[in-house]
Amino acid sequence: MSEFDTKALMVSPHPDDAEIQAGGTIARWIREGHKVVYVLCTSGDKGTDDPKMTPRRLAKMREKEQMDAARVLGVSDVVFLRFPDGELEDTRELRGKIVRAIRQYRPEIVLAPDPYRTKFFQHRDHRSAGMAALDAVYPYSRDRLHFPEHEKEGLKPHKVAELYFYGPDEPDTFVDITDTMSLKIKSVMAHVCQMGNGRDVKKWMQQRAAETGKKANVKYAEGFRRLVARR
Repeated sequence: MSEFDTKALMVSPHPDDAEIQAGGTIARWIREGHKVVYVLCTSGDKGTDDPKMTPRRLAKMREKEQMDAARVLGVSDVVFLRFPDGELEDTRELRGKIVRAIRQYRPEIVLAPDPYRTKFFQHRDHRSAGMAALDAVYPYSRDRLHFPEHEKEGLKPHKVAELYFYGPDEPDTFVDITDTMSLKIKSVMAHVCQMGNGRDVKKWMQQRAAETGKKANVKYAEGFRRLVARR
């Protein structure tokens, strides 16, 4: 077994965050033959303005749409943690679940929302997920005496090589998604209950990726703030 069983583990606060923020990158890595897995912190059970919708029904709907989107990109596994939407906290329980996934899937890269973003509003679930993922990567998943219950399940400590924060104020790492932009759009549009006017969403995604692409001298790109974990 190689040191890294998985190219990337995506920590996503809600359904659709993974595809919106990094769908093109994920599609590219999978196209190159790598394995990518998702860890969904919540099922987005509050994300609606429909007065007849209930949290339980919405969560079920959004989980199905998330699975549809993951299939578009070729994501290997989707882990649903099912914390309540809007109530995600940077707790030992959340950190432990992310550490468990890291030790199970043994990724080279963990992707997570940048918790230090300051130039625009950010959902609190994103901040909490980002902080929990940061600590899970280093030092918790590395050190065997953190969450020793995992060892009893046969899960060994794991050293993640890199952390990619998505949605940063100032990205320093870019991935060319020109060849996978269409897959990114298709995966985002699989989140039917969230996308509204599909034509406007497609235009917005293209504009956003083009703006990032200018920084990388390519047509379309996604940008990240990259941390190299201590080895």
